[in-house]
Amino acid sequence: MNLKFNKNEDFNKLLLADLKKKFLKVALGGGKNRIEKTHSKGKLTARERVDYLFDKNSKSIEIGAFAGDDMYKDHGSCPSGGVVVKIGYISKKQCIVVANDATVKAGAWFPITAKKNLRAQEISIENKIPIIYLVDSAGVYLPMQDEIFPDKEHFGRIFRNNAMMSSMGITQISAIMGSCVAGGAYLPIMSDEAIIVDKTASIFLAGSYLVKAAIGEQIDNETLGGATTHCEISGVTDYKAKDDKDALDKIRNIVGKIGAPENAGFNRVKSSNPTESSEEIYGLLPKLRTDQYDMKEIIKRLVDDSELEEYKADYGKTIICGYARIDGWAVGIIANQRKVVKSAKKEMQFGGVIYSDSADKSTRFIANCNQKKIPLVFLQDVTGFMVGSKSEHGGIIKDGAKMVNAVSNSVVPKFTVIIGNSYGAGNYAMCGKAYDPRLIVAWPSARLAVMGGVQAAKVLLQIETASLKKQGEKITPEKEAEILKSIEDRYDKQTSPYYAAARLWTDAIIDPLETRTWISMGIEAANQAPIEKKFNMGIIQV
Repeated sequence: MNLKFNKNEDFNKLLLADLKKKFLKVALGGGKNRIEKTHSKGKLTARERVDYLFDKNSKSIEIGAFAGDDMYKDHGSCPSGGVVVKIGYISKKQCIVVANDATVKAGAWFPITAKKNLRAQEISIENKIPIIYLVDSAGVYLPMQDEIFPDKEHFGRIFRNNAMMSSMGITQISAIMGSCVAGGAYLPIMSDEAIIVDKTASIFLAGSYLVKAAIGEQIDNETLGGATTHCEISGVTDYKAKDDKDALDKIRNIVGKIGAPENAGFNRVKSSNPTESSEEIYGLLPKLRTDQYDMKEIIKRLVDDSELEEYKADYGKTIICGYARIDGWAVGIIANQRKVVKSAKKEMQFGGVIYSDSADKSTRFIANCNQKKIPLVFLQDVTGFMVGSKSEHGGIIKDGAKMVNAVSNSVVPKFTVIIGNSYGAGNYAMCGKAYDPRLIVAWPSARLAVMGGVQAAKVLLQIETASLKKQGEKITPEKEAEILKSIEDRYDKQTSPYYAAARLWTDAIIDPLETRTWISMGIEAANQAPIEKKFNMGIIQV
């Protein structure tokens, strides 16, 4: 391997080490002291509950581990948004599990907590996979109630989804494993079946303090809404469990008896590993996001047998389209080519830029995959669409619109991996979050923004200096350099994959070597939801 490969490898492995370090921190939730306090009550933590529930030695993927990261400084931290969400296997059935983390503000719901819960329900609805709620929450975080309570995508949407999912026949099982109060009490009771843990769990619309304040009644929480009350008197809950593990065992028993789902019929054969070493991805991916590399070499290290059947290989070369397999599943891959290529017109085309011919090719390939019922995988490293008079006169807006139309109306499941840059309309055309990918993940090398940092900093510098000059301030070269540095620092933070993951613009930041697992488990989930619509692009300009 050459020196450049080694430098790339060192840089990317440092990014990976930083990812692992950050994850270990958020995985502690509210910290070691609160974990010890939870254990002293005879309770498991949210992550321990999920791990116990999943089949031993089975694969799982976590949604939104970095949700809320660095977002609520005025209110303290909110690791993982105060809720753990994972997709894994219970009694060999793929499920999504939502577990409140009571070590984080007693499991109270921040705005990002609601968004993450809604994302979990969205995944369940899209893929028709069972969803398990492990409830242990003090309810809405009152200091921020105005940002979580009344709007369409706020707290109340959770219960609306409960009802809709029930009508769709999607299995929902809840275990009340701690506090469950006020409006939050509806979630477990709107599930198909509810389990409550004796002595450590309670559920009521108002706790004993509020009851006394409201109607003057003196009563303790256990008598008001404990396991005995709801299993023997009110009939609100269906099963009483003696402790956390007993409750989780009951869930495993129920899930183990669920009948087999219909499936969408996506093609799968026996899985094969890539023949090219996946570890080499770290050395192939450049340190600088402006450097070029051959995306085909990355693809070879992601797909079975390192085989890609390329579609229109000599046309529209800044996007690679082709058929492959990932863990046995047939997929259609759409990837930005990051090296400079020569077009059929003998002109050079910049890597990572979408040209008219590339957009045209991608549109046709997406249509083909929909015709053949093949899931789509988008590998993003895109700086946007080509600009300038030649592109405008050639109809780049029209061709880009066709590609966006095809992505929007695609009925096969889509999966997006942000490898490097994800800028501007390129993010949209390559199936960014707004275009409903079933799962969207980023590598530690990813960057998300409306435009590249250098270009954005220069534009913002012009705006800011012009504003200061209007106010009569003299802009010296030193002052200009200071302003530029401030802009670059701010922009660098906002384009970080952690900034995006904190806001759930992506589902996760992952080790590149986990990409095959995410796509395979994603397609397995999608295969449980038969396609009910036909691909139709509507009216487009040809």
